[in-house]
This record gives sequence, structure tokens and C-alpha cells, in this order.
Amino acid sequence: MRRSDPDGHSGTTPPVPGWPTFSFFLGLPALLFALITWQVAAHGPLARADERLSGHLVHPARIYELLADLGNIAVAVPVLAVVLVYVALRGRRAGRDRWWLPSVAAAVLMAAVPALIVPMKELIARPGPPIMGPGTGFYPSGHTATAAIAYGATTLVLLPWLRTARARRALVTACAVLNLAVPFGLVLRGFHWPLDVVASWCLCTVLLFCLWLLLSRNSCRSSSGTPSSRTGPS
Repeated sequence: MRRSDPDGHSGTTPPVPGWPTFSFFLGLPALLFALITWQVAAHGPLARADERLSGHLVHPARIYELLADLGNIAVAVPVLAVVLVYVALRGRRAGRDRWWLPSVAAAVLMAAVPALIVPMKELIARPGPPIMGPGTGFYPSGHTATAAIAYGATTLVLLPWLRTARARRALVTACAVLNLAVPFGLVLRGFHWPLDVVASWCLCTVLLFCLWLLLSRNSCRSSSGTPSSRTGPS
């Protein structure tokens, strides 16, 4: 098996993302995140339009609060923790090289979320929607970020162990539904402005893409370095 060439070059085995992929999953979300942050911090036209839009969307129904709760740490993080333990044990039993890396990397990424989100909340100090009363620290959305990283990382580490395309599609669909349900509930319940959740999506897209790159390289190294692991997932 030929070794992978540097990132972005074609003809590697397995293939690595080229510059269009990097631009789409890294450059575009980062640029959009910077634009939204600037507009919110300066209370620019985009932020004012965001607040007007929120006024038309808020409907304090109980169902929306339940959807928002799917982004609670007490809900999302245990789901990730169970999957990370399962993946680590499965990888060790299969004799995979660096079997611990996917679980450790996903756990570190999850732990990094508050380290990134909390200082930004303090720095931007955006007030919340009227229903939330006085107070600041609503930008970006911590619930959205928690859900995106917890359910997204769960999907990334579990996908290689699913043997059928139907199971993989079901997992990706479940991840997408959960990550739409949480911000949907947050915005419609009036817990966050729409841009709060969009900014978190942008930030987490960058973080999850970096995790995917790490896991892809680890899978490539395991496949080339430990032939016996072929009895496990590809």
C-alpha cells in the first residue's frame, strides 16, 4: 500500500481531502463565524435583523423546551461517553493500532467546548431574547455546541464499526435530526437568538472536521501498519 501524500494532493490511498474540501469545511465556516461575531459584537445590521426575526419565531411551547434540553450536558455527554467506551473496547479487542486514539480525541474535543464557548460568552456579552430577562452571555449557544460536538463525535467514532450502509445512514440521520432539533427548540422557545446557534454550528463544523481528519489518518495508519486489524471495521 502506498503511503499517503501530503494533504490536498490526489492519488493517495486512502484519499485525503483536497483544497475545495478544506475550504468548504474550514475556511467557509470560519469566515462566517468571524462575520457573525463581528456583527453581534458591534450590534450591526445583521444582528438587528436577527433580533427582529426572533420576535416572529418565538412560541413558548413545552415541546420546544424539551427539544432544547437534548443539548444539555447531562443528556448529550453521557451518550458520547457510552459510545467512546464501546469503541475503545471494540478497538482493543480487534487489535487495532492506537485503538484508544478515537475515544481520547473525541473526549478532548468535548472537554474543549466550554473552554472555547465560555470566554466568548463573557467577551461578547450579548443579551438574550426578551423572554430570558436581563443578563448576558448568550453568544454563541452552548447547548448547540454541546449537541453538535457530542452527537457529531459519536457519529464519527462509531461509523467505522457499522457494517451495513443502512446502519450508517441511520446513524448519520439521527445525528442530523438531533442537531436540528436542539437549535430549533432553542430559537422557538426564545432561549437564543438565531445567530447564536448558527455561530455555534460554524465553530463546531471546523472542530468536527479536524476530528475527522485525525480519525482518517489514524485509520490509514492502522490499516497499513497492522494487517490483522482487517478482521475489524475498514
